[in-house]
Amino acid sequence: MILIDENLSDKLARSLVDLFPAISHVKQLGLVRTPDREIWAFAQAHKITAILTADSDLKTLAAQLGTPPKVIQIVECNFSTRQAEELLRREAIRISEFLTFDQSVLLLKRSP
Repeated sequence: MILIDENLSDKLARSLVDLFPAISHVKQLGLVRTPDREIWAFAQAHKITAILTADSDLKTLAAQLGTPPKVIQIVECNFSTRQAEELLRREAIRISEFLTFDQSVLLLKRSP
């Protein structure tokens, strides 16, 4: 399962369900305004594979606490939800492979 952090739109969970059927947004789970460490603990307790975020703080938690969950970070995410969806669709194979590898962090960046 992929959990989308609140710094990204909850619309992404609905628009990406065709690629990632087990995807949810923190809003759907009642975790809005929950501190990162509590999101991390929730993800561990509920066997969530990865957290999708635009926040580097979760990348730091991955380094400190280890995985699971893994972190997929959209770097410099100062663009629209539609553009974020396009990036995630373009990187879908890479994301799927990342979920099965030992790597703890995947950084995604939009092409200019």
